[in-house]
Amino acid sequence: MGKRKPDQRQPRVAIEGEVLRQIRQHARSNSKTEVCGVLIGEENGNGLSITARIPGLNAAQAGTYVTFTQDTWEHIYKIKDKEYPNERIVGWYHSHPGFGVFLSDHDTFIHKNFFSSAWQVAWVYDPHSDEEGCFGWSGERLERVSEIHVKDHKGGEEAGETGKPEPVGGIEDNQEMTEVDKGAEIGPPTWLKWMLTVTSYLLLMAIVFVATWFFFPRQQIFFVDPFNHTAIEAPPGTRINSDGTLSVPSLKGLENPPPDKNANPAARQSEPPPAAKTPKTNDGKDANVPRK
Repeated sequence: MGKRKPDQRQPRVAIEGEVLRQIRQHARSNSKTEVCGVLIGEENGNGLSITARIPGLNAAQAGTYVTFTQDTWEHIYKIKDKEYPNERIVGWYHSHPGFGVFLSDHDTFIHKNFFSSAWQVAWVYDPHSDEEGCFGWSGERLERVSEIHVKDHKGGEEAGETGKPEPVGGIEDNQEMTEVDKGAEIGPPTWLKWMLTVTSYLLLMAIVFVATWFFFPRQQIFFVDPFNHTAIEAPPGTRINSDGTLSVPSLKGLENPPPDKNANPAARQSEPPPAAKTPKTNDGKDANVPRK
């Protein structure tokens, strides 16, 4: 890469969606201290294309900064020579856990001393707010890149003018898609569903029966004894027909009771007086018979 020129405009950055996913996953692996790595890609006539990344192992980490050590660079070049021999280091990335997207003085020092070429950029990601941005050279200054394109074969969206790329795909980066067998039964087994259905119907019928028993009137028929004026409940099955007649299945127990010995004699029906006796004479003959 050539040295940067004072009049050089900001690069147009294109980044693979898979690279974004890996950067975010690396940053989320440590939510308290910064992590870092380098960006692999190539420079073309239209700008910069980022196609891979290499994590910076053995970096010196602290709460608000990260530093590339000698061991970190040895690991990076070992991976690059093995897996990306024909590509270049086009920039670096690091995380800002909880304190936003910007380049601190320490970050600016690293970029000026290790990534000073005209097309090299710095990618910053905050795993707490899920905000990210890219910074590149604009003349002698480092400014946030306004034009970023996310290349993703699965349908990722491009970033707007704010410089913040939109999430690639609709699934969180730290989640993996799991194939679900469509034929597998989900939820409770079938027999349990049937049992719950039958139980609910029986319970509903019981509630209706109890409500009917308490809230709807029932017909009761009584017979009144005309002698002692006592009421006797009609036997089961007694009903009043539509024509007003009474249907009694059995008259057992309804026979006339024996007369009450304590009843008032005046209430009894008067009996006919006994026939008058025929007067007799002294000799025993009937006095009414004419004599001869």
